[in-house]
Amino acid sequence: MLTTMDAIFDYRLPSPALRDYVRTLQIVGCSFPASMAVLPVKSYWPRAENSLAFYPKDPEKLAYGFDGTLLSKPCSTLNGQYSIVTNRHVGRDFMVFQVQFQPGALFRLTGIPASELTNTFVDAESIFSTEISRVNERLSYTNLYTEMIPIVEDFLLYLINRAKRRETRPIDKISQYILKQPTGVSFDGRKLDWLADQACLSQRQFYRQFVEREGVSPKLYSRIARFENAMKLKNTHPSLDWLRVAVELGYYDYQHLVRDFKEFTQLTPNAFLEADTKSPERTFGVTET
Repeated sequence: MLTTMDAIFDYRLPSPALRDYVRTLQIVGCSFPASMAVLPVKSYWPRAENSLAFYPKDPEKLAYGFDGTLLSKPCSTLNGQYSIVTNRHVGRDFMVFQVQFQPGALFRLTGIPASELTNTFVDAESIFSTEISRVNERLSYTNLYTEMIPIVEDFLLYLINRAKRRETRPIDKISQYILKQPTGVSFDGRKLDWLADQACLSQRQFYRQFVEREGVSPKLYSRIARFENAMKLKNTHPSLDWLRVAVELGYYDYQHLVRDFKEFTQLTPNAFLEADTKSPERTFGVTET
């Protein structure tokens, strides 16, 4: 029976052989004592990401929005691009090992159109079968989280070696370009022409292939990336008011930031920030930045 609290927050680059496919490895573990009657809940705002997640200890339960039905997650999941908030209920002895993919990499590895995974997750064993089942088993027997890293990286190298669509296409570079623009990207006709031209595609082909590889439209992807930057800026500088955050991130005005909050989280900025203060990491004095 747990009698003390303990936590791991390890965000690291993958080994060099994986970096064309993987942006970061994110390992989060939280243990809560039996005396803690109510466990914290992570209000997970939308981010520009597709990921593979492993849950080697107590499982996680997920609700879409703040009043959705709790869904139990399996030992490992493929997670598509979300444009809505999810509330993640951790177990008493919880750990998630999340592989955050580079833009387009999940499609390159699996051939599954990212649009089929938008705002949802699937059991990774239904995609990778016995191979990932063995990974899940090995992870559950590790004593140190650092022992998990080579297990997961070896599996990722296996996926890369068997992938049929290994090449990075110009459109993936455009997704990376959008991610690197902290204030978002304008999508007027001239800019769309330029983006499509950089991807060596017509506007119609650019839009279709972008949705196939990222799960959402280029404009929505850019808005989600900027919203993620807004949340991290606020967490990094709590004294900034929301108007200053809106100005720093290139929103037209404060009301446009509020619009994104209501669309992506169903709440106002201050109401969502209050929900975020109940996240597991906050229990340990850590903020996500």
